[in-house]
Amino acid sequence: MRRVAVTGATGRMGRTVIEAAAERDDVEVVGGVSRDPPADVAGVPTKPAQEFGAVLREYDPDVLVDFSAPSSSQNYVAVCGEAGVACVVGTTGFDEQGESVLRSVSDHVPVLKASNFSRGIQALLRAVEGAVADLPGYDVELTETHHNGKRDAPSGTAKTLLDRIASAGGPEERVHGREGDAPRRPGEVGVHARRAGGIRGEHEVLLANENEELRLVHRAGSRAVFADGALDAAAWLAGRNPGWYDFSEVIGE
Repeated sequence: MRRVAVTGATGRMGRTVIEAAAERDDVEVVGGVSRDPPADVAGVPTKPAQEFGAVLREYDPDVLVDFSAPSSSQNYVAVCGEAGVACVVGTTGFDEQGESVLRSVSDHVPVLKASNFSRGIQALLRAVEGAVADLPGYDVELTETHHNGKRDAPSGTAKTLLDRIASAGGPEERVHGREGDAPRRPGEVGVHARRAGGIRGEHEVLLANENEELRLVHRAGSRAVFADGALDAAAWLAGRNPGWYDFSEVIGE
């Protein structure tokens, strides 16, 4: 059984990860941190974020599961690099510098970062690549919808989809929303972010020409799908050599 530490333990995803782990026999959450934490979350001892290093020393986890914020995540992963703790990172919204910090830590410990831990999203990524390659010249639009508390836009998953669209030969110029006199130009992909209610996550890629349209859609019904994927990654990553890993490798095995 792999010993897991959770950051952002009182947040939407952190709490879901802790609850999901309690139903599994391959991982155990041994400690967590959060801003202004309670004494525990679902039975897991939870301490202030600034005591993260002490949590690693006291509970000796094999792997971190991180759903926090970009600036906090960089600090957590850096501390794990010094402590020899593997890192599964589900936080999104990193800039290039933040991504670079995570990659530098992977020289010392295994790091797996994913914009989405849903197995369905992995299938969507492959389907989108195939559709774009098979439908050259079609207009492409991407719409993503999340709960009203999500901070980064477009979502990390949307950015990953856009990268796959471009790599498959699709349009690369990203146009975020439209207003006024804004006809479509060749080579652009429309990107639309919606925030409402408690929506867990929805991503739709639309491909169309003058005669037909194809819509590829993924909807998450519960955050548990992301928590289970992150825990699958944690169980898989712990004990591996230092390096930068991808969730597709977990799915592949």
